[in-house]
Amino acid sequence: MDKKIFLDLNLESIQGEKKEKFDCFSALLKEYNTRYNLTSITEDKEILYKHFLDSSAAAALFQKNANVAEVGSGAGFPSIVLKILREDLCFTLMESVGKKCEFLRVAVDKLGFKGMNICNIRAEDAAREKEYRERFDYCVARAVARMNSLSEYCLPLVKVGGTFIAYKSADETEIQEAESAYRTLGGRLDFVYGYSLPEGYGERVLAGVKKIKTTSPKYPRGQGKERKNPL
Repeated sequence: MDKKIFLDLNLESIQGEKKEKFDCFSALLKEYNTRYNLTSITEDKEILYKHFLDSSAAAALFQKNANVAEVGSGAGFPSIVLKILREDLCFTLMESVGKKCEFLRVAVDKLGFKGMNICNIRAEDAAREKEYRERFDYCVARAVARMNSLSEYCLPLVKVGGTFIAYKSADETEIQEAESAYRTLGGRLDFVYGYSLPEGYGERVLAGVKKIKTTSPKYPRGQGKERKNPL
C-alpha cells in the first residue's frame, strides 16, 4: 500500500450548497429505493459513511475538468458524490439496468448538474463503440466485479495516459492477482491508497491503474467471458 488517505468528510464539514445537495440526494435515494431497490443501506449514518464518505475518497485524485467514465453506476456511487464535491468533473455513467438509469436521471435533474451523461449500456458494449473507447481521462468503478474482470471492462474506456480507479476492500490480494490483466490490457498498477471509514465502518483502498498503451481491439471479449474466464 502506497499511503493512507485521511477522510475528513462529516456532517459538520459539509456546508452551504454542497450540504443541500447531499441532503437532497440522500432523500431521493431513500424515496426511490422503495421502488427500485437501489441499496440495502438505508440508515442516515450508514448512508453517510458507507456511501457518501466512501465515495468521496477519490475526490482529490482527478485532474481539473477531467472527463470520467463510471462503470456500473448503480445508485450513483461514487459519481454523484464526486460531482457534488467536484463540479468541474464531467461524467459518463454506464449502467445496464434501466430503472437505475431512471433514478440517476432524476437525481441529476434535481441536483441541477451539467456534464452528466447517463447511458443505459453495458460497459463491454460501450467499449466497442468509437464514441466511448479510449475517450476518457479516468474510469471509476465501485462494487462491480473482481479486479481482473473489472479491468477488462474499464481499461478499454481509458485513453493512453489516463487512469482506471477502483474502490476496493482492504484485502489487496485481488489487486495483485490482476497484474497479468493490467499488462494484457495496456495498463500498469500505479498506486494503492488505503483509508479508514469512521467508527469501525471498515478499511478500504483505492487502486489506480495507469493506461500506458492502447488496448488490443479484441478486449473486452464480451458474452460474459470477462467474469467466467478472467485474464
